[in-house]
Amino acid sequence: MLHVLKTTQVLKSDMNTVWKFMSSPMNLARITPHYMGFQILSDEGDLKEMYPGQLIEYYVTPVMGIKMHWVTEITHVQDKHYFVDEQRFGPYTLWHHKHFLKEVPEGIEMTDIIHYKIPFGFIGRLANSLFIKNKVKEIFDHRYSILEELFNHGK
Repeated sequence: MLHVLKTTQVLKSDMNTVWKFMSSPMNLARITPHYMGFQILSDEGDLKEMYPGQLIEYYVTPVMGIKMHWVTEITHVQDKHYFVDEQRFGPYTLWHHKHFLKEVPEGIEMTDIIHYKIPFGFIGRLANSLFIKNKVKEIFDHRYSILEELFNHGK
């Protein structure tokens, strides 16, 4: 079963600033909850600018201190419009994350659409119902708060 999470947020900034921040893999740790121990393993020299085919390798500790190895590929990039990342190796059977940016009168509207699938059939669906979907939502709620702080406070 495929699960979906969609979030939308307006950032009070200009497209160049938001795109530069959101499309930099180096900012992933900044918008991920600290308790998840996000650690990029990829060569930082390859992470300065996002491009299709880019692989990003990292460790993340999402639950109970269990460190997980994750590899993401940036599959699509349309400068200042959208990019897509897909898990190539990690905890999900499928992780497909689309990031859309659009200019609106208030600033930049950012929409994320995440499609994911949990392994292990019925047990995976049960785990999703009990805690995984809440954990994914919590991660994106945290990200929302950090972006509010960075782009919308004092403006």
